Amino acid sequence: MLNSLWLHTAYPKDQYPKLDDDLRCDVCIVGGGLSGLTTAYLLAKEGKDVILLEKDSILGGASGNTTGKLTAQHDLVYAKLIKQFGEANAKIYYDVNEEAIAFGRSIAVNDELKDADSILFSQTEQGTEQLQQEMAAYKTLRMPGELGKNSELPIHTEATLTLKNESQIHPVRFGQHLAKLAVEAGARIFEHSDVTLMDLKKKLLSVNSAHEVHFNELVLCTHYPIEALRGLQFMKLLVTRSYVVSAEATMALQGQYISVDSPKRSIRTAQFDGKTHFLLVGEGHQAGVESETNVHYKTLHSEIDKIYNLSNVTHAWSAQDPQTPDLVPYAGSISSSIPYVYLSTGFRKWGMTNSIVSAHIIADQILGRVNRASGLYAPDRTGFGSFLLQAMKTTGLVLVEFTGGHLTRTDAPICTHMGCRTRWNEADETWDCPCHGSRFRKDGSVLEGPATKPLNLD
Repeated sequence: MLNSLWLHTAYPKDQYPKLDDDLRCDVCIVGGGLSGLTTAYLLAKEGKDVILLEKDSILGGASGNTTGKLTAQHDLVYAKLIKQFGEANAKIYYDVNEEAIAFGRSIAVNDELKDADSILFSQTEQGTEQLQQEMAAYKTLRMPGELGKNSELPIHTEATLTLKNESQIHPVRFGQHLAKLAVEAGARIFEHSDVTLMDLKKKLLSVNSAHEVHFNELVLCTHYPIEALRGLQFMKLLVTRSYVVSAEATMALQGQYISVDSPKRSIRTAQFDGKTHFLLVGEGHQAGVESETNVHYKTLHSEIDKIYNLSNVTHAWSAQDPQTPDLVPYAGSISSSIPYVYLSTGFRKWGMTNSIVSAHIIADQILGRVNRASGLYAPDRTGFGSFLLQAMKTTGLVLVEFTGGHLTRTDAPICTHMGCRTRWNEADETWDCPCHGSRFRKDGSVLEGPATKPLNLD
């Protein structure tokens, strides 16, 4: 039951080899999700010699466990962006995410992509006021939003804010197709090739097969960056987790929805292979802080049955994603001291478009091109006050969990990243670290970073 709909219905898997030799390349990309694959494709088609390393199988992480909304409507974000970055930058954010949708449409084949309106909805007076504020931001940015009451859902709605002609994708099939395009352009993809050592001075990576990759430039698309300590990104990224249940349905929704009130819910349908699937998403919390996670699946199971009259639940899964303090992802050179190392992370659960945006930013920087979004997405962008606040919150949790975990969870394995005690996740059967979001399988092997070494379960 606990299996992503997207991973379960992927195309027949292409086999990519494990790294079995010492190699050199222009650009080495670490991470085989949508961000890494898009970057590989963009660079390879421009003649760069690209190697992509994935520690497990491509698209098996965040990309394979997303909701698959390819949209520029990233919840209530534009009023905040105008306040934080100004109108010009907020408009850039919208424009480049719309361009990401256009890129997706240019790549997708068959039923990998479907057009759909994106709709925010409120159920309270306070939520409606938030929609009105967001609509004002849309008008300021000349975005084609419509404020009204447009909902197909069998639940009470006070108001809706619609952004028409957006898209949704089957993220794994889309990513598999993109991987083929990258390989056809000359990129080399290696799976089950986990980076175990990184020497940035020598510009080399060692993998678990004891082989090395020498690179000129390095791109980290690893969800939570391996080299986070260098730029203190580990103090600037908060990792949150959410849950999904999917059931077979008879009718597809015309729109894809997200509530602005509590409890937060994201809703969409997916159509492929002659079937319709209804996805209900929510129950978010900070990663690694809960053990009895079955309650979140049970809540969504109950809602999809009682509210939407769908009892045939076929899939359930969960995913986590880092977010930056100011809502905009990090994409670009990680710092001036190591300009040949690039970072792509912090998508805040809106990684379908933002991963494509980030890939274009990084590819343009490597190719020496101007990208108007580079400053907005820069990992070293200004705004230290908000970073410091987020760092205090995050490191505060780290200190509490580090000391408290060692006192109260004395039998729990110790995370190999920075020594925090992990917590058993009963529903997903994983060991989760509450400090920086590392996750380990039941056997102790690394499922998600920033940890790179397995747990000691002895």
